[in-house]
Amino acid sequence: MNFTNWQAFGKAALVALLSLSLSGTEVLAQKGKWVSLFDGKSFKGWHSWKSDGVLPQWKVEDGALVLTEKGGKDLVTDKEFGDFELELEWKISEGGNSGIIYHVIEEEKYCCPYSTGPEIQVLDDAKHPDAKAGKSGNHKAGALYDLLPPNDFTAVKPANEWNKVRLIIKDGKGESWLNGKKVVSFSTSGSEWDALVANSKFKGWDGFGVSQKGKIALQDHGNKVSYRKIRIKEL
Repeated sequence: MNFTNWQAFGKAALVALLSLSLSGTEVLAQKGKWVSLFDGKSFKGWHSWKSDGVLPQWKVEDGALVLTEKGGKDLVTDKEFGDFELELEWKISEGGNSGIIYHVIEEEKYCCPYSTGPEIQVLDDAKHPDAKAGKSGNHKAGALYDLLPPNDFTAVKPANEWNKVRLIIKDGKGESWLNGKKVVSFSTSGSEWDALVANSKFKGWDGFGVSQKGKIALQDHGNKVSYRKIRIKEL
């Protein structure tokens, strides 16, 4: 190979190396980027639990995912997420009940998303009886359902008003925010988590809360509920 060819080879190698380096930087940057989970007009990226598509009880109305009546099954993301920051808004009907469930394992042996995934409670505290169940308010809106109550029962807005949720899961820790207030902090694994589960209805449930990665689900609890402005950032 003559000198001219060596020069050409060297330039090509340098370009390839720079391209690889920039590509790696881009991949790292993407991990911390907000991504929409709902485009406001379709069910792209979602399906009903253990279904090929979305059941007709779920509709897209006025830029929101809406469960119009019982029977749509929980709406589940196609993709799994590990550490993430999730933001969305929910609106529950009068006397209604629903939930936001994370780290869901969609396998045949499990009946439903709450078999494996912990839930952030969505509820009309004023008129649904579940608000008075559980322990110390751990069934109220914003609770880590049946595990931890929200530290501020006034953070939630009434039925038929939009509530904003922010959920952060990172490095074995979780935080849930409701309308700008941090209402729950918790460990997602280890002895603290095990103690929470052991003191709850989920004690002895095979698979509950054991995975550090899974799908996100919006619960069909039989009542009308709406979700919008859903976005996620993988951490």
